[in-house]
Amino acid sequence: MSATTVSMTSASSTNTPAFWERMWRSSGLQAIGCFVIAYLLYPAQPKVGASADAIVALYSGDRTRILISAVIGGLGVLNLMWFAAALRATLADEGKDGWGAAATASSAAVGSLFLLLMSVTTVLTFSIAGAGNQPLASGLNDFLWACAVMTSFPRAMLIMSGSFGFWRAKLISSSTFAVCVGAVILGVLGGTTWLSGGFWAPDGAYARFIWPLIGVVWVVFASRVLLARAPGTRAAW
Repeated sequence: MSATTVSMTSASSTNTPAFWERMWRSSGLQAIGCFVIAYLLYPAQPKVGASADAIVALYSGDRTRILISAVIGGLGVLNLMWFAAALRATLADEGKDGWGAAATASSAAVGSLFLLLMSVTTVLTFSIAGAGNQPLASGLNDFLWACAVMTSFPRAMLIMSGSFGFWRAKLISSSTFAVCVGAVILGVLGGTTWLSGGFWAPDGAYARFIWPLIGVVWVVFASRVLLARAPGTRAAW
């Protein structure tokens, strides 16, 4: 086979709706990968009420790690948006575009809040922490924890819209749907983690580990449901 034939074959395989369908349906997994890498790169966030010296030391001493983490986290947000687009397209094919629209709206809210969180951390890294404005740095650090808690509501809505849409389209069983409803309830409870300390605090184990893990499991599940279906042939992609 000549080089020209190979080149034409490669180009034609990437210039099809099925190729883009597979790519965007896998974007949920790509988003999870980006968020996990960003989390591992990011240094330990000072807890609520941490001393100003600890906050300044973090943002001044780990500048490079924080900025790299922000870039990778931003890529995760982009992939999350594409995941929601694939989710809506799939539900639209099943005649459940109302739930798909809800997924789009909730993912936009989640992405906006995530970008806000990353923007605050980069501002702290760039100027505020290094300028010696310790009261502002402390306030913004607490703001990050509070904002992370508030992301629980749109994150729960994203799980709800996809789960209800899949169930109404008969893509998942009633028992699987019941598990998803449980995940939605646990997600909404994540928005109540306002105790001053311990397991149910903004920086406690539930908000930091358990609820994010539930979201990760659901995105992986939803991505597998999307990937399990035959690639579409619609021209929209």
